[in-house]
Amino acid sequence: MTTEDKRMARDDTEPAKSGPAGAARWAAYLDWVRSEMVGGVLALPPERQRASLVPSGWTPLELLSHVLHMEQRWFVWGFLGEPVAAPWGDWDVADPTEPGAGGRWHVPDGVTAEDLAARLEAVGERTRAVLASHPLDAVARVGGRFDADPPTLEWICFHVLAEYARHAGHLDIVVEQGAAGA
Repeated sequence: MTTEDKRMARDDTEPAKSGPAGAARWAAYLDWVRSEMVGGVLALPPERQRASLVPSGWTPLELLSHVLHMEQRWFVWGFLGEPVAAPWGDWDVADPTEPGAGGRWHVPDGVTAEDLAARLEAVGERTRAVLASHPLDAVARVGGRFDADPPTLEWICFHVLAEYARHAGHLDIVVEQGAAGA
C-alpha cells in the first residue's frame, strides 16, 4: 500500500497514523516490531534459523532470544526492579557486561523458534501491562538493573524500540540472504 504522499510504501500491519498517543502508541509499536521479528525468523526453515550468515556469527534464533531477553531486562528487571532468573540468558556467559567477560549470544539445542516466539509474546504481555499501569514519566526502580540514575519509562521505550529497529534491520538482511540461499 502506498501512502497518500506516494513517497513510501506503508506496511498495513504498522500502527495507524492516528489513534491513542502515549503509552498505548508505545505498546502498539513494540507489538508491531516484535511481531515482525518473530515472523521473519519463523519464515525461515529450521536449519536457516540456526545458521549464521553474518561475519559476527549470530543466528536468527540467537537474535530472537536476544530481543526477548533485552526487552525483559529493560521493562521487568530494569523498570520494575523485579528479579529475573536469567537476565543475561541470551548469552553463553553469566554477565557479558563484566569487564573481560567476552561471550556471545547462544540458544541451547532443542530450543525452537516457536518456543522463543511464545516466550517473547509473554514478555510482550508484561510490557503492555507495565505501559498500561505506569505513567511514561515514572522513573525506574533502583535495585534491579539500576544501582543509580534510573531512566524514565518513556526513555526505556525509546531505547527498546531503537534496539528493536536496529535488530529488525539486521534480520531483514539475513532473511533476504537466507531466501536467496534456499
